[in-house]
Amino acid sequence: MQSPENAGAMLQIAADAAVAKGGEDLVALNVSEPLPLVDVFLIVTGNSERNVAAIADEVEDRLIEAGHKRVRREGRGEARWVLMDFGDLIVHVFHSEERVYYGLERLWKDCPVIPIELTEAAEQS
Repeated sequence: MQSPENAGAMLQIAADAAVAKGGEDLVALNVSEPLPLVDVFLIVTGNSERNVAAIADEVEDRLIEAGHKRVRREGRGEARWVLMDFGDLIVHVFHSEERVYYGLERLWKDCPVIPIELTEAAEQS
């Protein structure tokens, strides 16, 4: 990773936010080797379009509150796959059907998985 402290802090904030809104099956991948401009992908599943939108909004709000700048966001209108680019961290929030169809974990299977330790507050939400 180019800036492990920054990417790790961003990952923690995003993961906690996703879980707080019902995000499931969180997977973080270290993609810094094949993608020199990005350190981490966080992949999250929501169980409906409304849930996907809520997860994406919470992740974005918390990262912005923490002082991180969103570079771009795509897919919020349809809320089937919302991609949020925060520079060192890219968050993919999928509806369960899209996650299976696009199979990002399969495409990036050579990248190391980063363990995610959720805070107690996120787990209780």
